[in-house]
Order: sequence, then C-alpha cells, then structure tokens
Amino acid sequence: MTVGTTPRSVVSLVEIDAENWRDVAAVTPIQSQERFVAPIAYYLCLCFYGPDWSPLGIAVDGRIVGHVMWAVDEADGSYWIGGLVVDAAHQRRGIGRAAVRALMDRFVATAPNGQVALSYEPENEAARALYAGLGFVETGELEGEEVVARRSWRTAPDLDPS
Repeated sequence: MTVGTTPRSVVSLVEIDAENWRDVAAVTPIQSQERFVAPIAYYLCLCFYGPDWSPLGIAVDGRIVGHVMWAVDEADGSYWIGGLVVDAAHQRRGIGRAAVRALMDRFVATAPNGQVALSYEPENEAARALYAGLGFVETGELEGEEVVARRSWRTAPDLDPS
C-alpha cells in the first residue's frame, strides 16, 4: 500500500514476513527516543504471541525503515496505534507522519465513522507534536503512565499528505 511521499521517496506499509522481519527488527530510533520506545523485537513478540496487536513494516522505496502496530479495542471499537519507530537514519523526513496517515486510511476504509487512539510518555515532546499536528487531542485518560490522545474521523478525515 503506497501511503505518501517524502521528497523524492514513496512511503508504504508492508506486512512483516519471513523475508523482511530481520530488517524490521534492526530498526533503531535516535538515541533521545530510546527511553520512550521498546526494542522492536519486543513489539514483534507482542504482535506475534499476544492476542491484540498486528505489526507492519514502514518502507521507503521498498526498503524497511520503521515499524508500527495497530489493534482494535473490543470495549469501544476504537483503533489503536502503537510501537511507531522510524530508524534513526531516516527520521525528520515525514515518514512517521505518512505511516500514521496510512493507518488512518486503512481504518477509515474499514469503519467510516470511528476513532483512533494512541498513547505516549508525557515527556515525549516529539511524539506529542507529531500527533497534535495530525489532529490528535489528549483526553485526560492514561494508559499505564502514558498520555492517551484520540482523533475521530466522523467528518472528513483530512488525510492529505502535506
């Protein structure tokens, strides 16, 4: 699925399989973000051995540069985004933003009137700015010690790639 472009590059979400899982597992965030995310191997185990999360690789021009996972909350039907990590060598190019928009496109196609949620550490200003820029609003809820932000798409989802 092609989801957006960075200058001169195409960003897509790809299924994780026997051919690419090592590339996904090798994704490493910039050092200042390491305290806010788990190792990718943990996220992959959570997805493959747990009941809730589904993983996707983030690719640029066919090359894996990140990881993201998603789930549906059975209690309220909201979609959740988690484990978003873009490799240090590929950050600050709009790849994380394009990946979130791609997931939103998938969610809208599945449930035209819905809500997406995510959470992040309160000190993670980069995540807060990224998600606020995509229309997520902090709700006052906590997921463990993380701040929860949500976004509805009951109206036009405003998913253009700019």
